[in-house]
Amino acid sequence: MTRHFAPRPSPCLIDSHCHLDAPEFTGWRDQLVAAAQASGVGQLILPAIHSDSFADSLAMRERYGCWLAFGLHPIYLSRHLDEHLHTLEQYLQQHAPVAVGEIGLDFYVPGLDAARQEALLVEQLKLARKYDLPVLLHVRRAQDRVLKYLRQIPVRGGIAHAFNGSRQQADAFIQLGFKLGFGGAMTYSGSRRIRELAATLPLSALVLETDAPDIRPEWAQQQPNTPANLNQFAIVMAELRKMDLNELKQALWRNTYQVIGLATPA
Repeated sequence: MTRHFAPRPSPCLIDSHCHLDAPEFTGWRDQLVAAAQASGVGQLILPAIHSDSFADSLAMRERYGCWLAFGLHPIYLSRHLDEHLHTLEQYLQQHAPVAVGEIGLDFYVPGLDAARQEALLVEQLKLARKYDLPVLLHVRRAQDRVLKYLRQIPVRGGIAHAFNGSRQQADAFIQLGFKLGFGGAMTYSGSRRIRELAATLPLSALVLETDAPDIRPEWAQQQPNTPANLNQFAIVMAELRKMDLNELKQALWRNTYQVIGLATPA
């Protein structure tokens, strides 16, 4: 029988961004979840990426007890129709997600219409504001433009996922109530800017993530990333910050609960 993720009374690791429904995990998802739990992961957030994935996300929650977010990801722009915003709103109303996401802008992938991405982001930020939900943001090479829209349409904070911006941009997200997600990219010795941010940003602004199956760590570049890597990511962050690992885990646990607006288990 599959064991559900469930709130724990003491701090545990939370993967703040994991695509558990990804096709790469088909056939061994139960083992993946069991390995994550055995490594100390007590919960994960699964962000949906297009309307066809919403029902799959619900199935993942039913089977594993993970937290959900619903959103229309900018990379899948060609799949999104105007009516999918209505579908998204229905899921936000009816299925108790912890956030709206994954949403945002991607100015790295060629061929994605910037104006249409921005229009889609605006409408999803309006939904997040309407339903008082935080947002899980995709901000690849688009930090300043995303910040522009967050100032125009204030929301209840959220997470800037896989953050890879400047310190000035990081501070701007933090001032708007956001946490910054760090994961596999932080494990590469050549990722100097990311490692410097992970080491020096306020601890209260950080969360851990895998973005599984993507953003593979340095030690597993030929394999899908999995939430079982999260404990090693915490070790890397603790070393970068020169702090006690258990104290770091407790802070990250508290930060993740705070950003999604849930009380930590007593």
